[in-house]
Amino acid sequence: MPYVTSADGTRIAVYEYGEPTAPVLIAVHGYPDNATLWEPVALRLAEHFRVITYDVRGAGESDQPRQRAAYRLERLEEDFTAVLDTVSPEQPVQLLAHDWGSIQSWHFVTSERLLGRIDSFVSISGPSLDHVGYFLRSRWRSWEGLKQLMHSWYVFYFQLPWLPERGWRKGWAHRVFGRLERSAGGTASAEGERSLGDYVNGLNLYRANVLQRLARPRERRTGVPVLAVSPDGDAFVTTPLQTDVARWAPNLSVQVVRGGHWMPRNDPGLVARLTLEHTRRVAGWRA
Repeated sequence: MPYVTSADGTRIAVYEYGEPTAPVLIAVHGYPDNATLWEPVALRLAEHFRVITYDVRGAGESDQPRQRAAYRLERLEEDFTAVLDTVSPEQPVQLLAHDWGSIQSWHFVTSERLLGRIDSFVSISGPSLDHVGYFLRSRWRSWEGLKQLMHSWYVFYFQLPWLPERGWRKGWAHRVFGRLERSAGGTASAEGERSLGDYVNGLNLYRANVLQRLARPRERRTGVPVLAVSPDGDAFVTTPLQTDVARWAPNLSVQVVRGGHWMPRNDPGLVARLTLEHTRRVAGWRA
C-alpha cells in the first residue's frame, strides 16, 4: 500500500507501522515536514496501534500539484478520506496531528462527511483556521490577540510572492526559523528529512486557505473527544489560541507541556504517552 489516489487524481504516499489487526491511528504531519516526522512516535505506538502516516500532498513522496487551489482544505480532506477508505473503511480511527496536520485535522473532525469515522483526536500546535478567525475577531484589542498576531508574523510573510521561496532556496529562512525554535528551548533541525519541495510546495497551504478562512470563518463544531496539547515554548502558536475552543469542541481536554513547537521530534515519548492515555480514556480502547 505505498500510494492511495485522492479524488482529484493526486497520489498520496502512505506508510504503516504495527500489527495489521490492531486499532488504526492515523498521524498527519505539518509544514514543512513530511511523514518521517512521525517515525519516532509511531515506533513507540506500534505495539498498541496500526499506525498510518502519509505525506501530505506537496511533501515527501506524494504528488506535488502546482495549482494553489489544489491545496485547499477541501482537497486535503479528500486525501485523508482516500487514506481512511483504504486503511479502515468500516471502523472509526484515532487521529493524531501536528502543526498544519492539526489545522487540516480540525477540518476533518468538524466535517459532516466524516461524521462517525474519527473516534478521538490529539491536536498538537495547530488550531482550526475557522476558530482562529473567531478568536482574533473577539480579542483583536486584547493582549492575547496582539500576542498571537506577533507570533503569527510568518503567516503574512508566506503570502508574499516569490520572496518566501527564495528564502528557502538560499538558506537564510532556515536560519531564521531555526533560531526562533531554539530560543524557545526546542530544535527545528530536520534538514536531512526534508526536501526543498517540502518547504516550497507547502507555502500553498497558507496561500490557499489562511486569509480566506480568517476573513470568513465558519461555525465548525465537533463532538469528537479532543486533546489539545500546547507546548509552553511554542514560538508560533500561543496556548489560548490552541486551547480556548470548548465552544466548538465541548468534549475537550487540555494539556500544557514544557517544550517547543516541534514536540513530535523533540519529545516523541511524551507524544506517544499522551496519545495512548487520551485514546484509552475517551475512545473506550484498552491495551
